[in-house]
Amino acid sequence: MSLFRRFLNPKSKSDKSQDKPENADRGKYMPEVKLPTDERFMLNFRNNGGKFLYCENQEEILEAFDNILLENDWYEKECFCFDQNLQEKFSGFNLNFNRSSAAAFFLSTCEYLIANDGSILISSNQIKESKLHDLPANFVILASTSQLTDTIGEGLRGIKFRNKQHIPSNITTIKNFETQKEGDFMSYGSSTKNLYLLLLEDL
Repeated sequence: MSLFRRFLNPKSKSDKSQDKPENADRGKYMPEVKLPTDERFMLNFRNNGGKFLYCENQEEILEAFDNILLENDWYEKECFCFDQNLQEKFSGFNLNFNRSSAAAFFLSTCEYLIANDGSILISSNQIKESKLHDLPANFVILASTSQLTDTIGEGLRGIKFRNKQHIPSNITTIKNFETQKEGDFMSYGSSTKNLYLLLLEDL
């Protein structure tokens, strides 16, 4: 069973009775054990207010997407989407694909998932030259587990490596996902989005 399945599924009582806090046997001044990249991302992403749907295959991606549309009453609504491949993948959901900021939601892929702060790294490959505040308030992002990385720096190096001929512009991160939550000092000036992440297991 993958880490994501274990994390999302409740443990049995017998499992819980054997559990100990991760640092329970370590001295007070010993450094804490660093969580794996995938687990750190999940915890930080959820703490940021993101909605996480783990999928093991393409069939589960379509099922999770269907549930998002049903939950939000987005069937037969406008969907802002630049990506032709995504439009074809989700063509069976009676959506009106366009590039209107008044659309019900924005559908896209991303560059990387950043574990250290639970953010989503995107660039002009996904949003062209649009600013985040010009896009719909609701995002549905499709990503895979191979896009998980520890830091923004590693993500930027990955973008540069994969786009040697033409490095994309408009590189930014999204990490505030609770639209009803008042912005604090650290998030001042950033664009808050109600974000669903469809994460496909590909490792």
